[in-house]
Amino acid sequence: MRAARIGLTGGIGSGKSTVGQLLCVAGAALVDADQIARDVTGSGGAAIAAIHAAFGADFIDALGALDREKMRALAFTRPDARSRLESIVHPLVGLQSEKQAQEAASRGCPLIVFDVPLLVESGRWARRLDAVIVVDCDADTQVMRVMQRNSLAAEVVRNIIASQATRSARRAAADILVANGRDRSLTQLAGDVSQVAALFGL
Repeated sequence: MRAARIGLTGGIGSGKSTVGQLLCVAGAALVDADQIARDVTGSGGAAIAAIHAAFGADFIDALGALDREKMRALAFTRPDARSRLESIVHPLVGLQSEKQAQEAASRGCPLIVFDVPLLVESGRWARRLDAVIVVDCDADTQVMRVMQRNSLAAEVVRNIIASQATRSARRAAADILVANGRDRSLTQLAGDVSQVAALFGL
Protein backbone atom coordinates (compact mmCIF):
# COMPACT_ATOMS: atom_id res chain seq x y z
CA MET A 1 0.00 0.00 0.00
CA ARG A 2 1.28 3.46 -0.90
CA ALA A 3 2.39 5.64 2.02
CA ALA A 4 0.30 8.76 2.59
CA ARG A 5 2.21 12.03 2.10
CA ILE A 6 1.22 14.87 4.37
CA GLY A 7 2.54 18.42 4.48
CA LEU A 8 3.02 20.00 7.91
CA THR A 9 3.35 23.75 8.21
CA GLY A 10 2.73 26.72 10.49
CA GLY A 11 4.14 30.14 11.24
CA ILE A 12 7.21 30.65 13.38
CA GLY A 13 6.43 29.84 17.01
CA SER A 14 3.25 27.94 16.14
CA GLY A 15 4.50 24.64 17.56
CA LYS A 16 4.85 22.94 14.18
CA SER A 17 8.02 21.09 15.18
CA THR A 18 6.34 19.76 18.33
CA VAL A 19 3.46 18.43 16.23
CA GLY A 20 5.98 16.82 13.88
CA GLN A 21 7.69 15.03 16.77
CA LEU A 22 4.35 13.84 18.13
CA LEU A 23 3.50 12.39 14.72
CA CYS A 24 6.85 10.59 14.72
CA VAL A 25 6.04 9.08 18.13
CA ALA A 26 2.79 7.84 16.59
CA GLY A 27 4.75 6.07 13.85
CA ALA A 28 5.11 8.58 11.02
CA ALA A 29 8.36 9.29 9.20
CA LEU A 30 9.37 12.95 9.30
CA VAL A 31 11.12 14.69 6.40
CA ASP A 32 12.37 18.00 7.81
CA ALA A 33 12.83 20.45 4.93
CA ASP A 34 14.31 23.09 7.25
CA GLN A 35 16.98 20.68 8.50
CA ILE A 36 17.79 19.63 4.94
CA ALA A 37 18.16 23.31 4.00
CA ARG A 38 20.57 23.79 6.92
CA ASP A 39 22.54 20.74 5.78
CA VAL A 40 22.91 21.86 2.15
CA THR A 41 23.97 25.38 3.27
CA GLY A 42 26.24 24.08 6.03
CA SER A 43 29.98 23.55 5.86
CA GLY A 44 30.74 21.66 2.66
CA GLY A 45 27.03 21.48 1.79
CA ALA A 46 25.77 20.93 -1.72
CA ALA A 47 24.63 24.55 -2.11
CA ILE A 48 27.82 26.28 -0.99
CA ALA A 49 29.62 26.47 -4.33
CA ALA A 50 26.58 27.99 -6.03
CA ILE A 51 26.03 30.44 -3.16
CA HIS A 52 29.67 31.53 -3.38
CA ALA A 53 29.30 32.06 -7.12
CA ALA A 54 26.05 34.03 -6.76
CA PHE A 55 26.83 36.19 -3.72
CA GLY A 56 30.59 36.15 -3.25
CA ALA A 57 32.97 35.03 -0.51
CA ASP A 58 31.55 37.53 2.02
CA PHE A 59 28.50 35.31 2.44
CA ILE A 60 30.53 32.20 3.31
CA ASP A 61 31.75 31.99 6.91
CA ALA A 62 35.10 30.76 8.22
CA LEU A 63 33.82 27.19 8.43
CA GLY A 64 32.71 27.15 4.81
CA ALA A 65 29.00 27.48 5.56
CA LEU A 66 26.45 30.10 4.54
CA ASP A 67 26.77 33.18 6.77
CA ARG A 68 23.14 33.24 7.86
CA GLU A 69 23.23 36.62 9.60
CA LYS A 70 24.63 38.40 6.55
CA MET A 71 22.21 36.64 4.24
CA ARG A 72 19.24 37.39 6.51
CA ALA A 73 20.18 41.09 6.56
CA LEU A 74 20.54 41.16 2.77
CA ALA A 75 17.28 39.28 2.17
CA PHE A 76 15.28 41.69 4.33
CA THR A 77 16.43 44.65 2.24
CA ARG A 78 16.74 42.92 -1.15
CA PRO A 79 13.88 40.54 -2.01
CA ASP A 80 15.70 39.56 -5.20
CA ALA A 81 18.56 38.19 -3.07
CA ARG A 82 16.14 35.95 -1.21
CA SER A 83 14.72 34.72 -4.52
CA ARG A 84 18.23 33.97 -5.82
CA LEU A 85 19.10 32.02 -2.69
CA GLU A 86 15.85 30.06 -2.86
CA SER A 87 16.50 29.19 -6.51
CA ILE A 88 19.74 27.54 -5.38
CA VAL A 89 18.56 25.87 -2.18
CA HIS A 90 14.98 24.76 -2.96
CA PRO A 91 15.79 22.27 -5.76
CA LEU A 92 18.41 20.62 -3.56
CA VAL A 93 15.95 20.43 -0.66
CA GLY A 94 13.35 18.93 -3.00
CA LEU A 95 15.72 16.21 -4.20
CA GLN A 96 16.84 15.25 -0.70
CA SER A 97 13.26 15.35 0.62
CA GLU A 98 12.15 12.94 -2.07
CA LYS A 99 15.09 10.63 -1.36
CA GLN A 100 14.22 10.48 2.34
CA ALA A 101 10.54 9.92 1.55
CA GLN A 102 11.30 7.02 -0.78
CA GLU A 103 13.57 5.45 1.84
CA ALA A 104 10.76 5.69 4.43
CA ALA A 105 8.24 4.20 2.00
CA SER A 106 10.58 1.32 1.21
CA ARG A 107 10.70 0.55 4.95
CA GLY A 108 6.92 0.22 4.90
CA CYS A 109 6.14 3.44 6.77
CA PRO A 110 2.42 4.22 6.25
CA LEU A 111 2.67 8.00 6.74
CA ILE A 112 5.37 10.41 5.56
CA VAL A 113 5.19 13.92 7.01
CA PHE A 114 6.97 16.72 5.18
CA ASP A 115 7.75 19.46 7.71
CA VAL A 116 7.91 22.55 5.47
CA PRO A 117 7.91 25.99 7.19
CA LEU A 118 7.18 27.87 3.94
CA LEU A 119 4.86 25.31 2.36
CA VAL A 120 2.12 27.84 1.60
CA GLU A 121 4.56 30.42 0.27
CA SER A 122 6.40 28.03 -2.06
CA GLY A 123 3.42 26.80 -4.06
CA ARG A 124 5.52 23.82 -5.19
CA TRP A 125 4.41 21.25 -2.65
CA ALA A 126 0.66 20.89 -3.23
CA ARG A 127 0.92 18.44 -6.12
CA ARG A 128 3.24 16.19 -4.07
CA LEU A 129 0.93 15.89 -1.04
CA ASP A 130 -2.24 14.08 -0.12
CA ALA A 131 -3.19 16.61 2.57
CA VAL A 132 -1.84 19.61 4.46
CA ILE A 133 -1.79 19.99 8.26
CA VAL A 134 -1.53 23.57 9.51
CA VAL A 135 -0.57 24.29 13.12
CA ASP A 136 -2.35 27.50 14.03
CA CYS A 137 -2.08 30.19 16.70
CA ASP A 138 -2.42 33.96 16.92
CA ALA A 139 0.48 36.36 16.23
CA ASP A 140 0.83 37.49 19.85
CA THR A 141 1.39 33.88 20.91
CA GLN A 142 3.97 33.45 18.16
CA VAL A 143 5.84 36.55 19.34
CA MET A 144 5.78 35.45 22.97
CA ARG A 145 7.08 31.95 22.20
CA VAL A 146 9.86 33.05 19.85
CA MET A 147 11.02 35.80 22.23
CA GLN A 148 11.29 33.21 25.00
CA ARG A 149 12.88 30.56 22.79
CA ASN A 150 15.33 32.63 20.76
CA SER A 151 15.79 35.77 22.88
CA LEU A 152 14.76 37.95 19.95
CA ALA A 153 13.18 41.38 20.23
CA ALA A 154 9.44 41.57 19.58
CA GLU A 155 9.97 43.79 16.52
CA VAL A 156 12.35 41.25 14.98
CA VAL A 157 9.85 38.44 15.50
CA ARG A 158 7.01 40.51 14.02
CA ASN A 159 9.19 41.23 10.95
CA ILE A 160 9.73 37.49 10.51
CA ILE A 161 5.99 36.86 10.84
CA ALA A 162 5.31 39.60 8.27
CA SER A 163 7.68 37.90 5.80
CA GLN A 164 5.72 34.63 6.01
CA ALA A 165 2.31 33.75 4.63
CA THR A 166 -0.59 35.33 6.48
CA ARG A 167 -2.47 33.33 9.07
CA SER A 168 -5.58 33.41 6.88
CA ALA A 169 -3.63 32.11 3.87
CA ARG A 170 -2.27 29.19 5.89
CA ARG A 171 -5.70 28.38 7.30
CA ALA A 172 -7.15 28.45 3.79
CA ALA A 173 -4.52 25.92 2.65
CA ALA A 174 -5.27 23.51 5.50
CA ASP A 175 -6.99 20.17 5.07
CA ILE A 176 -6.47 19.61 8.81
CA LEU A 177 -6.13 22.47 11.28
CA VAL A 178 -4.40 21.86 14.62
CA ALA A 179 -5.08 24.66 17.11
CA ASN A 180 -2.11 25.43 19.36
CA GLY A 181 -2.84 28.76 21.03
CA ARG A 182 -1.48 29.68 24.43
CA ASP A 183 -4.54 28.12 26.07
CA ARG A 184 -3.61 24.66 24.77
CA SER A 185 -1.53 22.39 26.99
CA LEU A 186 0.97 19.89 25.62
CA THR A 187 -1.34 17.11 26.79
CA GLN A 188 -4.23 18.58 24.82
CA LEU A 189 -2.03 19.05 21.76
CA ALA A 190 -0.82 15.45 21.99
CA GLY A 191 -4.43 14.27 22.12
CA ASP A 192 -5.29 16.27 19.01
CA VAL A 193 -2.26 14.93 17.14
CA SER A 194 -3.14 11.38 18.15
CA GLN A 195 -6.56 11.85 16.51
CA VAL A 196 -4.87 13.19 13.35
CA ALA A 197 -2.50 10.19 13.27
CA ALA A 198 -5.46 7.84 13.58
CA LEU A 199 -6.94 9.30 10.40
CA PHE A 200 -3.95 7.83 8.58
CA GLY A 201 -3.98 4.45 10.25
CA LEU A 202 -1.47 5.12 13.04
